[in-house]
Amino acid sequence: MTAAAILDRLAALRCGDLAGARELRLPDLAEFPREVFGLSDTLEVLDLSGGTLAELPDDIARLRKLRVLFCSGNRFERLPPALGDCAALSQVGFRGTGLREVPAEALPPRLRWLTLTDNWIAELPDALGERPLLQKLMLSGNRLKAIPQNLAAAPNLELIRLAANLFDEVPAWIATNPSLAWISLAGNPFDQGTIPGSAKLIPWRDLDLRERLGEGASGLVHRALWRSDGSERPVAVKLFKCAMTSDGLPEREMAACLAAGPHPSLTGAIGRVIDHPLGIEGLVMPLLPAEWRVLAGPPSLESCSRDVYAPDLRFPPATALRIACDVASAAAHLHARGLLHGDLYAHNILWDGTKGAAVLSDFGAASSLPTGEAGESLKRLDVRAFGLLLGELLDRCDVESDALREVERACLLRDPGARPPMVEVADSLGRMQAG
Repeated sequence: MTAAAILDRLAALRCGDLAGARELRLPDLAEFPREVFGLSDTLEVLDLSGGTLAELPDDIARLRKLRVLFCSGNRFERLPPALGDCAALSQVGFRGTGLREVPAEALPPRLRWLTLTDNWIAELPDALGERPLLQKLMLSGNRLKAIPQNLAAAPNLELIRLAANLFDEVPAWIATNPSLAWISLAGNPFDQGTIPGSAKLIPWRDLDLRERLGEGASGLVHRALWRSDGSERPVAVKLFKCAMTSDGLPEREMAACLAAGPHPSLTGAIGRVIDHPLGIEGLVMPLLPAEWRVLAGPPSLESCSRDVYAPDLRFPPATALRIACDVASAAAHLHARGLLHGDLYAHNILWDGTKGAAVLSDFGAASSLPTGEAGESLKRLDVRAFGLLLGELLDRCDVESDALREVERACLLRDPGARPPMVEVADSLGRMQAG
């Protein structure tokens, strides 16, 4: 939004032209405009990101319908305590503001989604585990060495990002929470993941970049031609951004992608880009056919931790089974390689759009598994994520499958230790497909 557009928006706010608005975006502010309170009966989403704000009004709870508040990129060192008085507030985003302190009284009672990525937070209040609706917790890139133990019993906590903190070990309760399905852990002191020394090095001069295929939080993906040994091969090239993502550090994503090794149902990596003129890190990956598509869109403000599918998407049971087989096989391969995917979602799955051939992509939340029982326990989080995915696929089938529903139920057992290993899930689905 340009400076002129922001001034126009403020002028419209002051003269009442925005009366009745449910959403309001006001970036680049140095001071909270009191005129916002003129929308106290209607405003639900307020985005104040990208400014130099350091505080919010003590009476912000006057915005009685406010559900979503974004203040990322400002200059808050303390999460404003007044937020705890906002009765309807469920989503709070203070990414990259320099936050150091999170007072217990700053956590609203209906908190569902909290994003505090890329700050300086070293401690969190126990009150965080006392918010029964908490579903999504984004804490990558902070200074945390511990996290409230009472989150072990948080009944709805499904996603947590703890990458690039100061944990010496994985918090013991992580593997016991019955609802957790998605996690990132890489970049902590306990993380032993490194870029494999055997990774193929591909000089930048050998790559002819073409059109952009997509963009994610960690980087840009382009179609390219790779010239090597007198021949040309079409490939995809992912060029990483330097910034911390909500999942963690781009270099940890690159390491995991290379460590994953080849598998027909993984996007994987052919090699690592070297000698980029700007020092940018990158990966060369196999290029999928042009008609392949993403299975679903990422979660919305409303769905929180659940993907958003096209409303008219339907599958024959055989197609759903093939997607499930390919994804389970890929996840089992990662587990065998000592990796947790951590983000096993439909929006990270590409498929052919017809018969169900699929590949699992995006290693942004992937991490190396600790050895022993700790690693085995963490694998059950990917299993739960797969169970949720399988249920979403089956919900879009015209014919019910009792056998596949049984696999779904096993993957979603509340006792993580009772869930089957991913390799058993993949084997079971493979037998169904063969039979």
